[in-house]
Order: sequence, then structure tokens, then C-alpha cells
Amino acid sequence: MNKKAILFIMTDDTGNCDDVAEYLEKTFPELKNSVLSIHTNKKGEIKETVRTSKNKEELEYLRRQANTIDSLENPYKAIVSVLVLKEGWDVKNVTTLVGLRAYSAKSNILPEQTLGRGLRLMYQNQKIEEKLSVIGTPAFMEFVESIQKEGVKLKYEDMGKRTAPKASLTVEIDSNNPTKDMNKLDISIPVLTPRTYRKYKDLSNLDLSNFKIDKQNFKNFSSSKKTRIDFKYMIQRSLENEEEENEVKEYSHTTILDVSEMAGYENVIGFFSKTIRQELKLVSGYNVIYGKLKEFVKNYLFKQFVHLEDRDTVENLSEPHITRLIIDTFKREINNLTLHEKQEINLISQPISLVQTRAFVMKEQAFLSPKKSVFNKIVGDNNLELEFAFFLDNCNDIVSYVKNYLAVGFKLDYVNHEKNLKNYFPDFLVKKSENEIYVVETKGREDLNDPLKMKRLKQFCLDVSKSAWSVKWAFIFVDEEGFKKYRPTNFQSLINTFTKYQ
Repeated sequence: MNKKAILFIMTDDTGNCDDVAEYLEKTFPELKNSVLSIHTNKKGEIKETVRTSKNKEELEYLRRQANTIDSLENPYKAIVSVLVLKEGWDVKNVTTLVGLRAYSAKSNILPEQTLGRGLRLMYQNQKIEEKLSVIGTPAFMEFVESIQKEGVKLKYEDMGKRTAPKASLTVEIDSNNPTKDMNKLDISIPVLTPRTYRKYKDLSNLDLSNFKIDKQNFKNFSSSKKTRIDFKYMIQRSLENEEEENEVKEYSHTTILDVSEMAGYENVIGFFSKTIRQELKLVSGYNVIYGKLKEFVKNYLFKQFVHLEDRDTVENLSEPHITRLIIDTFKREINNLTLHEKQEINLISQPISLVQTRAFVMKEQAFLSPKKSVFNKIVGDNNLELEFAFFLDNCNDIVSYVKNYLAVGFKLDYVNHEKNLKNYFPDFLVKKSENEIYVVETKGREDLNDPLKMKRLKQFCLDVSKSAWSVKWAFIFVDEEGFKKYRPTNFQSLINTFTKYQ
């Protein structure tokens, strides 16, 4: 009916707001890259304080996306906010409203103001019954019931009453399918030595005097009677599987260190050292980083020399912007110093064979039962992947294809735009002939890492051609807009049309 339903969730603080947004994106594939997290002030206006870490352009982007979320062109399907957005937010497509906060009179949020976000009609002047689903904590639902005083009728339903339990999906080699020739459909994937490596012995060469930072003012906190100091740092979350690493950078969570009973500065420096090691996935170097951090804080971080034993030093280090400055600076400088690219790439003797992939379980979501793949299911993380799989399954000029599941084991090391060493998992492998394999990356919205990934993928294909591998490897970047616009009829037309990054 040419309408888009919107999910609206209200939380009690900004930390929980970000956590809920992260949970939605991580748990529900249909909401990946589709959740708008907005921090609001007491007036329901989007925050413009320094704490949001957003510049003017980002704030304008948030406003624009929030105000146009009804549009089918808008990529977002859900909004998570601390408070209801201000009266100027004239959105009509909210169909589900979730309250994850304890409402009270002092919060100064009227029931009609909250529920009004969902009670606006999507279909004006049409005889279409519309329903707003309201979900929440017992306290929130008690708050919601007060709307009945305004003449609104509520209908109560049990959660999940009409839905069957969701079972997991088992993806496995479709070896019992008599219509499939596994030897023909199989794809052998060459495994090369990593191109980027970390040289740990270079850590000791960190030159603090060359760090590019703006020295900070040292504040005097002596008059404060603090009994607790929280170190809060928004850490870029690193998934264990990193199957969609390009999205990972948008997720974050808070790490808190309570040093109320600390014996000295050692715990604080240790916190920074441990965090830096974890984020960079360093297997060694803690002692070196610890020593460099001590010297950095004493002599380089502030506009004056400081004493580590001073309580004010610890108070200053707990300031969010200083915490981030320390960790981000050390991550950048360590990466610049220790990451190196190998000039000679070797072929590892044992390649990856698709038919050797063990069965694995995925969350229930839309899938295709393919004719031209060794797997029994091609599970789509989004609509584009499903549409592309359907396209490949009907291409007469290819032998087989496969979605590059984590279980396959095909990944490439690369350095992302933040200069961190990451793993990249391409989306599809296509066997055009016995002598020609294509790696295909599908993309809805491009981000800063995409050019770097494509550069690495291009290098991989060149490295394969220089090795003793007899099969030609090439790659294609397929953007969603172009795929829907040009609608290729076969794989060769896809090759001819999508030439970006070649």
C-alpha cells in the first residue's frame, strides 16, 4: 500500500538508548542500518551538546532523517529516543510504540503527548482500520491507561498470541539433493598468506614527542568531594565473527572502571593499557604501552607537567574527552608504527573447499532454496542479498554460486579508514566457468571502508593471478541503486555494467 511502518522506542537515558539501538541492529537483520538513535534534551529537542560528539552536519542529518522517516526513500525503520520528540515532529507512520522507562508526574510528559506520536493516521480520508501497538513495562502500561480518560479505547492482547515459536535455520551442504552435482557446483578457494602484519618489536619505538595532539588544560578538582570516579569510554564494538565488519563501526558500548578505592594511579594507567590492547587485538606489548602511557600523561598530555600520584590527575583522566583522546591517540600511533604490508604473498597449500563446510545454524530469516549452490539455503541478511541470490540462481551463464557464510572461512585482512587491522568477508562467490571465479560485494549504502575493501579485494585477485593458482579470479562491486536501475539479465551483463573500483 506504498507505506512504511515505523517502530518508536523510548528509553530512560542516553546509554540505554544506544544499547537498545545496538541490540535491534545486531539481533534483527531487517533492521540492520535502519535504526536511528537520537539523544534529546528535556524539551524533546535533539541535543547539540559536546557530549553527543556530533558536529553540525551530523545533527542536521539526524533532524532530516527523523523528520522524513515516513518516506520510502528514507533508510530508517525505527527510532530510539530518550524522550518523545518535540511537537514539530509530524510523523504519521508509527505503528508500534515501546516504552522502556518509568513515567512519573515529574517527568512532565503527558500520556497524550507520548501516544500522540502513534495515533496520527497513515491513511487520511480512507476507510482503513489502523492499529497502534503499544508495548512496555508494567509501569509504562499503567501510565498508558490514563489515555482512556481522553476517550481512547484500549484493547489488550497477550504478546506472541498469534505467532508460532521461531526455530533456527540449519544451513548445510545439499548432498542428498539428486538434482545437484556437488563436484560441478563446488568452488575451490585459494588461501594466501596475510598481506598486512603487525611488527610488535616496533612498539618500543613509539616516539611520544611526535604524537599529534592538542595539549589539554589541567583542571583543579581538589574542592570536590568525589568518592567515585567512572571511566566511561565508547568503544568500537568488535564482533567475534565480524561477518559484517563494515557495519561494526557504528556500534558502541560503555566500559566503566570504578576506582573509588584505588591505591594510586596504577589502576588508571592499567585500564588504558588494557583497553588499547583489547581494541587493537594485540597479543603482547602491555608493559611497553603501560610505560609509554605513564610518560605521556606526565609530560605530553597536558599543558603542564603533572604528578601521577595527585588525585587531580586521576580526576582529569576520567574526563570523557581526555579518556577518548588518550585511547584514540595511542591506537592511531601504534597502528601507524607497527602495521606493515608484505611485498611477497605466498599460496598456502590447502585451499578451502565449499563441500567440506560443516553444517551451521542461523537465526530464522528469509532464505532461498537454490538450484546452483552446494548449500541447501541461501539466507539473506537483507533484501538486496536475497534479490541478488535469486538473480544468480537464474543466470544461465554461470555454473554455481555461494553466499560467503562465516563457516566457509574466506576472509581478507585489511586496514580500515581508522587505520585498524580488520577482517573483511566478501558477500558472494560466483563460478562463471571452471577457469573463472568472481567475488561479488553487494552494498546498500556505501561507507568509508568500502573503497579500502575493494582495493584489498582487487589486490587479492592480483595476488592469486601471480601465484601458481590456475583459475582466474576477479571481482565486482554491485550497489543496490544500480542493481535495481539496470536490472541485468545475465551475469555477463552484470560484469559489463558494474565496473566501479575496477
